[in-house]
Amino acid sequence: MTDLEIAHKVKMKPIGEIAQKLGIDPDDLEMYGKYKAKLPLKYIDRSKFGKLILVSAISPTPAGEGKTTVSIGLSQALNRIGKKSVVVLREPSLGPVFGIKGGATGGGYSQVLPMEDINLHFTGDFSAIEKAHNLLSAIIDNNIQSKTRSLNLDPRTISWKRVMDMNDRSLRSIVVGLGGTAHGIPRETGFDITAASEVMAILCLSKDIEDLKERLGKIFIGYTFDKRAVYAKDLNAAGAMAALLKDAIKPNLVQTIEGTPAIIHGGPFANIAQGTNSVIATQTAMSLTDFTVTEAGFGFDLGAEKFLDIKCRSAKLSPNAAVLVATIRALKYHGGQPLKEIKTPGVEYLTKGIGNLEKHVENIRLFSLAPVVAINRFLTDTQEEIDFVVERCKSKGIPVTVVDVWGKGGAGAEELAHMVVEASEHCCPNFLPLYPLTDSVEKKIETIAKKIYGAEAVDYTSKAKSALVKISNLGLDNLAICMAKTQKSLSDNPDLLGRPKDFVITVRDIEIASGAGFLVPITGDIMRMPGLPEEPSSERIDVDKEGNISGLF
Repeated sequence: MTDLEIAHKVKMKPIGEIAQKLGIDPDDLEMYGKYKAKLPLKYIDRSKFGKLILVSAISPTPAGEGKTTVSIGLSQALNRIGKKSVVVLREPSLGPVFGIKGGATGGGYSQVLPMEDINLHFTGDFSAIEKAHNLLSAIIDNNIQSKTRSLNLDPRTISWKRVMDMNDRSLRSIVVGLGGTAHGIPRETGFDITAASEVMAILCLSKDIEDLKERLGKIFIGYTFDKRAVYAKDLNAAGAMAALLKDAIKPNLVQTIEGTPAIIHGGPFANIAQGTNSVIATQTAMSLTDFTVTEAGFGFDLGAEKFLDIKCRSAKLSPNAAVLVATIRALKYHGGQPLKEIKTPGVEYLTKGIGNLEKHVENIRLFSLAPVVAINRFLTDTQEEIDFVVERCKSKGIPVTVVDVWGKGGAGAEELAHMVVEASEHCCPNFLPLYPLTDSVEKKIETIAKKIYGAEAVDYTSKAKSALVKISNLGLDNLAICMAKTQKSLSDNPDLLGRPKDFVITVRDIEIASGAGFLVPITGDIMRMPGLPEEPSSERIDVDKEGNISGLF
């Protein structure tokens, strides 16, 4: 059966029953139908925090890794072995849903439900973020147009674009304000996808409404003609933006196929933002359970590094173990096996590709975290291939197990659950950040590039060097670093698979996300507004006269 067919065969529990498993009063739920609800922030209690388990992965490939599926399966497995657990995930973006990747609600018997709702509009959080972002865009252009209240903004310096939650390459670069003086001042701008919005990053890092408003006010806009920096607070925008986000800041409660509570909230991309769910969602789950299982987007070099150096540092969280998801197929792809032959046995390709896994394990240990490798099994994997990876891990002292969460749900990850519990009991009480915030911007970038990616050096274009001067003049040197890099490689070249060496990371530009509290060095060709593929997933999606959706996966 397809994921959607499996999901349709499950009789979901009313969301009130799921809430009661966590000790949540059903009267505190803000209902969105029978199976979705928003949670109030009052359930966050740092004195009751349970353990936090981070799930990451090797560098992603077209062959697939299944990080979200393993996260869901692990949480289900923890409940099966008697541990109270919640899985905390990001909300899917409509761009990938209708583009190449499809949905992001897990798969098989490790899914979050209702999968159609979660993959589509859900509770409207993305829409609220989009509206709040675009309100600021409208306020900016209105101020430029104003004759009495103008801040004298120089349109050439404005870095704030508009956003929408859809892949549409034709909107990357546009001109607004055409049609005469009554319609605005013409200037170049563009659209990013909503998941790349700084408002998304801010929402996911805020601890409450007051913190949200303060961060929104710190958004850097550009300069006046007399070179004065302008922030959103100068335009009196933060209050109205926060009003649009008053419900979006609350985390969403749903359930897995096995009735395990799941909290899904926020959805920043990991190759251009911090790539993890909200601080509020994570802290809510940690307040209500023994084990909170959460994921960070793409490979450990992207989502997990940012999860630790940005989110955990900001929120004063510390994971108790880190699960690294790998597949035989993906490791063979990293070893050079063509995708069309990926189902063909090939230990020789594993020998070349396993360096990618080993580098990510090294990176986990850089943060003083306890790693556990989960081999996400596919039907085409041979025992010889599995044995090779297992023995290689054991020879290096890496705990490893094979999981089948797609086909068996939580039952397919019980051994992993026991290993995670053991790892969490012997972990370092506090993770070690990769760099101090007081380091120079160049030093922080170099630390990530050399230690996490394995780069030989970092090079800067003239545009990036100018950005460094601007950042220094604005007094923003102490912000964290959120590298924008391809997810396909440890390097900034997507064609360098496995564990590349002797490469140089080139920083093309550095964007400022002062409200979120980080700087974004741009490496490689990173699209903040993706385009649809030749055959988009949307062509397979349909709905019948009863309202039943097909084609989602």
